[in-house]
Parts: sequence; structure tokens; C-alpha cells
Amino acid sequence: MSTVTDPARPIALPDQPGTPKRRGRSGAFGFNTVSPREKVARYVLLVFVLLITIGPFLWQLSTSLKGSGEDIYTRIPRLLPSQPTFDHYKAVADTIPVWDYARNSLVVAVLVVGGNIIGASLAGFAISRLQFKGRKLVLGLFLATLVLPGEVTIISQYVTVREFGLANTLFGVALPGMIGALNVLLMYNAFRSLPIEVDQAAIVDGANAWQRFIYIGLPSVRGTISVVAIFAFIGAWDDFLWPLIVLTDPDKYTLTVGLQYLSGTFSNNPRLIAAGTMIAFIPIVIVFAVCQRFFFKGVEEGAVKG
Repeated sequence: MSTVTDPARPIALPDQPGTPKRRGRSGAFGFNTVSPREKVARYVLLVFVLLITIGPFLWQLSTSLKGSGEDIYTRIPRLLPSQPTFDHYKAVADTIPVWDYARNSLVVAVLVVGGNIIGASLAGFAISRLQFKGRKLVLGLFLATLVLPGEVTIISQYVTVREFGLANTLFGVALPGMIGALNVLLMYNAFRSLPIEVDQAAIVDGANAWQRFIYIGLPSVRGTISVVAIFAFIGAWDDFLWPLIVLTDPDKYTLTVGLQYLSGTFSNNPRLIAAGTMIAFIPIVIVFAVCQRFFFKGVEEGAVKG
């Protein structure tokens, strides 16, 4: 007796050996799904990391905005000030030439960022794409400099800057950081990831090394250039020890060095110290927010399309 099969009803196929069985909707999870327990653990870890990284910034911002009559050492910390005011920022600006210090820091940061973008890009391209004797030795020397802490070479750097006649100058502050070994290695790795066939095709078309660097290399590593710019700016803006050693004229102090006066002048008023800290920290947030957009855009546009 023949059995008539409903054409609208799907035919159940037997499970093949070695094939994972698909579970139903009740309590079943595929390979790319996340269980509720794991999702909760991820969010808890994310909130914990967020509190560690953003918490001190929010607390300093809150302290700088709290009024003089508000207690900041309450048993239960309060993040939102009950008497918000910007008088502490005005008091810092009236007591020390904070805007002159900020201008000096900006000059140093621009020199360091420009030097790293140009110098690190040229060095990274030369080591990764050009063939010359001693190329591996140069790469090894750059790697070796990452092992040494900055305090080991700071005396030799100061002697070199002094012999060049650049002591007590902003250019002398910026000179040692204008080409960072880490930034060179970042650019080296970015250029090395490009297909070698692109260079070979450009050589066949008659392009020299400079043309390959300008028209092929740089457009493909704009994302890494943004990362180098962010690292260079943060390092130059936040540096304290090296400007303190090189600079002797208070009019040439950078912002981090100039803010040390707040510790002695306002040692009993942490609100003013927090206001000075926020003045030094806000430019970093602005630069990172601006360059972050170019970073993702550069990574997306830097891919080699067939």
C-alpha cells in the first residue's frame, strides 16, 4: 500500500554521523550565541573596567566643580556636586599662567607628533619595503631600545641636548621624542602587511621608492598613522620628568611642570588641584575623540581591494 506524502510538509532527513544535532528552541544555543550567564559576566566585567578607567576622571571632574562650602570627604561619596561652580578654574588661571604653559605644551606636542608621523613613517617604510645591507640589524636595534627604560638614557639625552645648545628650549624638550622606537615598529608592521605584489607592480610601471611611499604606502596605513599621532601627543603632553630637567626658565615650563605650583600654593584645597588636573587632561580627551574617527576611517579605507 503506497503512502501519499504531503508536498507542503518537509521531509525529515536522518542525522548524518559526525554532524552536531540541532536543538530546539527551549534552552538550545548555537555556536555563535551567548548564554545569559556568560552575557551577565561580560557586562559585569565591562562595568568593573569602566569604573577603574573612567572613575578617577569623573571624581576629579566632580571635585573641581564642587563649591567651597561643600564637603568632599563625606562618608558616602557623592559624584554630583550640590553647588557646581567654575570658580576654581578661574582661580587656577589667575594664580599661575596656565594658558602660557598650555601653549608651551602644545608647541612641544606639535613638534613630537609631526616628527613621529614623518620620521616613523619614513623609517618604517624603509625597513619593511626597501632592501639594503644591515636592514635586520637596524630592526634589531629598534627592538633593543624598547627593552631599556627611559631613565637609563635620560642622562645621555640631556648631555646631547646641552651640547647642541638646545637646553632650556622647547625644541630641546621635543627632540628626543620626535621619533619613537615603538612608533617606528608600528609603522614597520603596517607597511609589512601590504601585499608585496603591489610594490612589484609599481616598480614595473616605473615608480621609484619615494613614489611608492607617497602614493601606495601612506594611503594604506592612515589608521596606523592616527594611532602614532595619538600615542605621540599623549606622551608629549603628559611628560613631566624630561621637561623638568631641560627647562630652567619658568616662562618656558610646560603645563605638567607648571601645575606643580598648585601642590604648594593650594595644598589645603584639593578642588583647585583637581581643576588644574582637568585643564591638563581635557585636551587629551579632545585629541583622542577627534583622531579616533580618523583611525577607524583609515583602517576601513586602507584595505587593498581587488
